[in-house]
Amino acid sequence: MGSASIAMTSSSRERLRDAAKTLFAEHGYESTSTAEICRLAGTSESQLVRHFVNKEGLLEAIFDHAWKQLIPGLRLAIDRAPSPKKRLNRVVEMMLAFLSKDEELRALFLFEGHRIHGDGQTALLVPGFLEFVKILDEILRDLAAAGELRSDVPPQAFRAGLIGAIEGLLRDQMLAGSSCLQADYSAGQVQAVSSAFISAFVSQ
Repeated sequence: MGSASIAMTSSSRERLRDAAKTLFAEHGYESTSTAEICRLAGTSESQLVRHFVNKEGLLEAIFDHAWKQLIPGLRLAIDRAPSPKKRLNRVVEMMLAFLSKDEELRALFLFEGHRIHGDGQTALLVPGFLEFVKILDEILRDLAAAGELRSDVPPQAFRAGLIGAIEGLLRDQMLAGSSCLQADYSAGQVQAVSSAFISAFVSQ
């Protein structure tokens, strides 16, 4: 979106969310002040407090809004898939496509998505992400019930491994663009590795 192009026709809530997303992605969560967010959004800190309470609330709202944009289409797509394995592959395909369309959102997911709350105890897990996990777990339960998921791997362990593998692939790919880290692979190869991970645990 860019730091100078927040649409002034949207509501103050939307402008604050969009401004925070842009600045968090460009400069990092810690390095971005609420004053900078409000200035880019063209609104006041009192509006930020009213809508989001604080900067952490803004980050949560960005993530929750993003996941909730994905969920309806994801539900529709998997309802049309003929088998649990095809539903699982569809989830991965749509997640990768969704993140590939928005570089700012991808950066936030990969570098700020597991931020610990201000209480120092709990992770930032928004309702939209938990709904995504629920969808994955439903598919994995169906695979396990059909005897198609390796019996020595708990479904939730497979889910954690799959999400972690995808995040790792995308994170290294992004880091390679701005550091000496080597990650010379394409978006198609990320998809291929994800599919290979699934095939290692799910029967054909």
